[in-house]
Parts: sequence; C-alpha cells; structure tokens
Amino acid sequence: MFMFKTAIKNLIYSFLRVFGGKEFGDKKFPYQVLMKSFFWQKILRVNSGVKWPVHHSSRIINPENIIRGNRCPGLSMNVYLDARNGIELGKNVWIGPKVSIVSMNHDVNKFTEYMKTNPITIGDDCWIGAHAVILPGVQLGNHIVVGAGSVVTKSFREDDILIAGNPARFIKNLDKYENS
Repeated sequence: MFMFKTAIKNLIYSFLRVFGGKEFGDKKFPYQVLMKSFFWQKILRVNSGVKWPVHHSSRIINPENIIRGNRCPGLSMNVYLDARNGIELGKNVWIGPKVSIVSMNHDVNKFTEYMKTNPITIGDDCWIGAHAVILPGVQLGNHIVVGAGSVVTKSFREDDILIAGNPARFIKNLDKYENS
C-alpha cells in the first residue's frame, strides 16, 4: 500500500511539473497544496500569471517584478503583493496570512498618478507576521521578524531584530538565525 501511495504521489508531481511548470513539480510542497494551487491557477485561471503556487485567495499584481528566494510568496491566505515598483525577497522569507506588501503609492498631490520608488527589499530568513503591511521603498535586513499587525513605513537594515507596531519600531535584538 505504501509503495502504491508513493507511486501515485510521484505521478502527480510529474503531471504538475509537465503541465504546471517546474514550481508545481517541487516535492518540497505537500501534493494536496500543489493540486489545489494547480486547479485554481491553471484550470480556473485565478492568479494564472504567477509562475509559482499561490493560494487562490491571494492577489499578486505584476508577479514578473517579484524576485523571490526559495519560498513561494502568496501561499498563505489573503496575501496581497503589489509589485509594480518591484519586490525583492531573500531566501527563507515566510509571509503570514493577510500580509500586504505594497511597492507603489499614489501621488498625494494628484491621486490619479503613481509615484516611482525603489523596490521593497526583504533580506534572508525573515518572517512577516499575519496582517502586517510593508509600504513602498522599505528595505529590511536579514533575519528580521515583523510582528503581527505591524505597519512598516521605514527601512530597518540591521540584522537579527524584531520590529512591531504602527508604525513599526525596533523592539529587541534576536539571536543569530539557526538554519536547520
């Protein structure tokens, strides 16, 4: 029975790799998650322009402007990624549910126009807690934990820190990240 299940899983991964691209054939993800993402993205065409698996309730604007590390941004529920000015994510960046990362903002003197800013940059080994908002031009260093519900309006280039609040501020230093 175990060999049969393994064979079925391998068949599903092969199918997803062929018809959904290499991201869908990645065995790091549980195949149930991949099947759901495949169904929503490739069959129902929700977030169909995104090349990696995302949750069907997430919204990704301009996915071609997202440089991502080894994880799939938008896999959590209700994530909003607006990458019109670019988003650069390091390796091992965890994004919680209902996080908004917005790289473009309106001009305050003419609401119909958008302002051009630098891309949002998030370093390696960061965790963005649920309901957090990261606004245009922000740069975060390596191993930064953003507390749930925080609004990050300015850059924190230091490594190994916890930030939280509205607006986000330094809370405490963290030990070096242990890559397990």
